[in-house]
Amino acid sequence: MKNEKESGWDIIIEGSTSLFDLKFKDIWSYRDLLVMFVKRDFVSFYKQTILGPIWFFVQPLFTTIIYTFVFGRLASLSTDDLPQPVFYLAGITAWNYFADCLTKTSTVFKDNLQIFGKVYFPRIILPLSIVVSNLVRFIVQMLLLLAMMSYYYLNGTIFIITWSLLMIPVLVLMMAILGLGLGLFITAMTTKYRDLAFLVTFGVPLLMYTTTIIFPLASLPAKYKHLVELNPMTGIIEAFRYCLLGKGEFSGWSLGYSAIVTLVVFAIGIIVFNKTEKNFVDSI
Repeated sequence: MKNEKESGWDIIIEGSTSLFDLKFKDIWSYRDLLVMFVKRDFVSFYKQTILGPIWFFVQPLFTTIIYTFVFGRLASLSTDDLPQPVFYLAGITAWNYFADCLTKTSTVFKDNLQIFGKVYFPRIILPLSIVVSNLVRFIVQMLLLLAMMSYYYLNGTIFIITWSLLMIPVLVLMMAILGLGLGLFITAMTTKYRDLAFLVTFGVPLLMYTTTIIFPLASLPAKYKHLVELNPMTGIIEAFRYCLLGKGEFSGWSLGYSAIVTLVVFAIGIIVFNKTEKNFVDSI
């Protein structure tokens, strides 16, 4: 049997790959395609909209106003002695990035079936483009949060800023990996079980209330704290608030638990995704 050089082929496509293969080499080779998909996401978001990029500010701002009125004013829930809008906006900003990565990745097979059926490229490129495009949205919302913090700082509020601020990129990476891992698992499973798509639609908003978006972990009775901490996003959000605002029940145990769950979920997502991508076109 001739070797690759003797056969004269430039590229050999093999169907058998490792389930743990992240295809880093292929991703780098197709980096231009990744950029193109990120641009496509922005164009499709802005198309036929009046406000355009302003929507990135409108959604978290109006959500913060509603939370401040309902949970802050009417329910009088604690906000760890932080200004209520700042407290809620910090949690909303972190949660939105995770939730967007999860929900948009969970339908990537169904939404891009026509592309997948016509041309070859590393399938992981599309989920990664979702994570990157949502990261830009996260940065824009962070600017809104920093502007709000500056307003309250000029009006006498003191925010305790420490070296833990340097951990924020790590926390953002954890949000991205957790959302990506769950999304990869769900999009692979929906090729056979369409019900999961409906579960994500109403399940993700409900999951938000099991984290510390609308209340600080410190305000919960001891018997409920451990239940809330079972959600890996709880440790991430509490650490995010602590690093940025100086308030939050930040501990190595809770963040370590979140990191372990994130890595396990991501590994499972990659395995299921790699196993499904070979023949999903025939299933959908």
